[in-house]
Amino acid sequence: MYAIIETGGFQFKVEPGSKLNVPRIASAEGDSLKLEKVLLFGDGDDVEVGTPLVTGASVEAEVLEHGRGKKITVYKRKRRKGYERTQGHRQDYTRIEIKSISRG
Repeated sequence: MYAIIETGGFQFKVEPGSKLNVPRIASAEGDSLKLEKVLLFGDGDDVEVGTPLVTGASVEAEVLEHGRGKKITVYKRKRRKGYERTQGHRQDYTRIEIKSISRG
């Protein structure tokens, strides 16, 4: 059994027991979440595609931790103009564990 969900503007394929990093969710560590933006639900050969969402389907997840990703460096330069800018960025994330997927 698997599903494709949307959270934070990204789409993720999830299965029960899987752990993944998603963009920061405003929940405390240890809280349980109910993600209802399910775009696709699959159970063996039976696949249901939403238009745009699968009605009644939801995914139960638990927040494991909050963190920050690896630092990336943004560098801008224009040739022959003496223009250089360097900027760093670290993206916030929430690590969740998928507990169950229900069709509803």
